[in-house]
Parts: sequence; structure tokens; C-alpha cells
Amino acid sequence: MRRSTNVPAAGTSRRAFLRNSSLMVAGGAIAASQVQIAKAAHAFGSDTIKIGMVGCGGRCTQAVQQAMNTTGGEIKLVAMADAFEDRLKQSLRGLSSQKPKNVDVPADKQFVGLDAYKGVMASDCDIVFMATPPGFRPLHFAAAIAAGKHVFAEKPVAVDPAGVRKFLAANEEARKKGLAVAIGLQRRHERKYMATVKAIQEGAIGDIVLARAYWNGDKPWWRPRQDGQTEMQYQMRNWYNFNWVCGDHIVEQHIHNLDVINWIKNDYPVSAQGQGGCQLYTGKEYGEIYDHHFVEFKYGDGTVMLSQCRHQTDTWNSVSEHCHGTKGYADVSGSKIYDPDGKMIHDFGKLGGDGHQQEHHDLFADIRAGKIADEGEWGAKSTMTAVLGRMATYSGQVIRWEDAMKSELVISPVENYTSFDDEPPVKPDANGYYARPVPGKTKVI
Repeated sequence: MRRSTNVPAAGTSRRAFLRNSSLMVAGGAIAASQVQIAKAAHAFGSDTIKIGMVGCGGRCTQAVQQAMNTTGGEIKLVAMADAFEDRLKQSLRGLSSQKPKNVDVPADKQFVGLDAYKGVMASDCDIVFMATPPGFRPLHFAAAIAAGKHVFAEKPVAVDPAGVRKFLAANEEARKKGLAVAIGLQRRHERKYMATVKAIQEGAIGDIVLARAYWNGDKPWWRPRQDGQTEMQYQMRNWYNFNWVCGDHIVEQHIHNLDVINWIKNDYPVSAQGQGGCQLYTGKEYGEIYDHHFVEFKYGDGTVMLSQCRHQTDTWNSVSEHCHGTKGYADVSGSKIYDPDGKMIHDFGKLGGDGHQQEHHDLFADIRAGKIADEGEWGAKSTMTAVLGRMATYSGQVIRWEDAMKSELVISPVENYTSFDDEPPVKPDANGYYARPVPGKTKVI
């Protein structure tokens, strides 16, 4: 499945592709069904591509380094933003030591605080890399598109339906402007996954009747509360354990596996029901998230996807995807396909993985060739798949996609926050514990 649009080359400056890559359609005589809005495709060639970072933690730092590993022209980091100064400085030191020729971020291009992202959007960067806690992603993405920046956004792209809708709206603006949008669902760039998915879509196992997806692992991370921290600072430092910034691990991590099944189906579930809770990691340090989820997703053609994600020690661990069809079985993550008798008929494992690096090889090769990465819609809808699953486990109800997408319940009101003195949307009780969702009582729509 290609995730970029080939755009005809034009005879103006290469820089124009990243500066202003949309053109107005002249006249109205051509039917809209026959053409798209014309987009400039001034191939960037060997010119310098300037990156701005929003969120300077380990994931974004690694992504920028991987971008610097691409070939075909110079990559330069020119602006950085993070809520915490120590995170920015740590990232800057690491990138400067590893790739000194690719880093040019003076003090006036280092932005700190909850509104630091605005400085990057005002800089002369061409593409914004964003890997903040995902509750902030819709806000930052909309700002980047409004500023005319191309975007690489880590998954997930939101934590609630309102955020998904905001992201999708901004993605439509990106398409109108001809801006590239790449999403960190790196399995879609691994050649072994691509070949396996293609074979399944071409009928290697017949019609899919059942899919299974897993992210079963160990306990989540957390950071101890420090003297003098405000509640906002504590929750931001421990964002993985709070739904308004993380979305729970079914959204933050399991999205990868859910996205693979959506990719194979070229579709999204119409409903979900499931169960979950917190059995082992009930301490106050683990915030409000569950430690296990089990969801039954149903697609419009009747296909069922069984989904598990778990943070529990000394249990069966698996991060994988599987499909069962009328003519065989596919170990998708293992890149192997079997016939009904269990004989392996395809093994694509040698085609290569390392999607984290490959996604940047693909993205920057496309940019230099004048192609528009267009990954925002499926990134948002796979995010919504994970959110739908969480809504089902938190409520204990059957939740329909169309109802969930209309939900006005906002769990991540990040647009209201400008300071660490602001109050986050959830607070601990007198003993320091955070309330967890209760199936049968918690409202999700």
C-alpha cells in the first residue's frame, strides 16, 4: 500500500515545495471527480531540509537521528521545543555529539514550556517532528499545518474522539495545501510486513474470518514524585499513566497491532466490546490506567479481531498479529503464510524490518522526489480503533464506531493549559490515589 502521492514536477525553485506546496486550480471547467486540487511538486533534490522538534524525549530524538541517517541531501535540525528544559538539553547534547554537522539550534531557537511548540511553528523549519505525549498531538498538528509545515507525527495522534476529529480536520487542510504527513506506524514501511500484507490481500489465505492482535508485555514505567512538583508537572513527567495525555496503553502501544489488521482489511471496525481492569499495578504511582484489556472488534463484513494487551509480569508475552482465512493462516508479524495443512508456503522474513529507520528513508526520499506522504487519515482512524477499544473496556458496553466518533466527551482539554500551575483534568484523592474507570458505571459517550 503506497502512502504517498506522486505530484508532477514544476519548473520553479526546489525550496518552493517545502515553502508553499499548494496551487490554486485555475477555472472551474474541470470536474472535481476527475482531478485533485493541483499541488506543486518542486522536488527538493539535494537541498537542505530543516527539521523542527516538538517533544524532545527519546522517541523524537531517535526519529530525528534516523532522519539524519537518510541520504540524498543535507538534513539540519534548526529548532526544538519541549515542556521541560532538561529534556530539551539532554536531546540537544545527544544529537550534537552524534551528528554535530546536522545540528544548528542556537539558544533563541530552544523553546521551553507548554506553549513552546509555537516557537517551532514560527521558525524556518520545513518539517516538524512531533513526539510529545499524544494528548497534545491534535493541537500541535493543527498548528503545524496552519503554519505550512510538513509533519512527521508519532502515533497515536489523539486520545479521544474529539482529538481524532481535530486531527482529521487538520489533515484535510494538509491535503489542500499539499503538505506531507507521515505517521510513526513503522510496520507499514517494513518490507517483510508489506509483502505479507500484499499476499494476504491477494488471497493467499482466502477470505479472512478471524484476526488476532497482541501487545502483552511487562509492567509500565513510572517516575517518582519530586519535592516541589506541581500536580501538572508530576502527571506530565508520568504521562504514560494518565489517560488525558496517554490514552492508556491500548492506545499508546497496542495501536501498532490494531493498525496492522486495519491495513490488511483496508477497513476499520464498526463496533467493539470487551473487558479490562487493573489487577496487579494498583499503586498510586500507576495513575489511572488499566493493566489489561481484551476487546472483540467487528468489521462491517463480519470479520472478528480479537485483541489483547497486558502489563503483567510472569505471564505469556507476545507482540504480534495473526490472520485466519478460508484457505490458510498467516503469522503476520512472523512474515509467514501457511496452507490449511500447516505447510509454510511463504516466508518473507528476509525482506527486512527496521521500520523506524525505513520510514524515514521512505519519507525523505519522497520529499526529495516531490511526492506527498499522505498517512494522516489511516493514522487517525487506527488511533480511533484503539480509542474505541478503550471505550468498550472502560464502559463494559458494546460501542459502535459511528456513536464513538460523535462523542463530545473530552478527556484531554490540553488547549486550556499554558502553565505548570494549571490544574490537570484528574486529581488524586486524599491518599494520593487516582480513580480508575469502572465498567458498568463509567460513561464514555
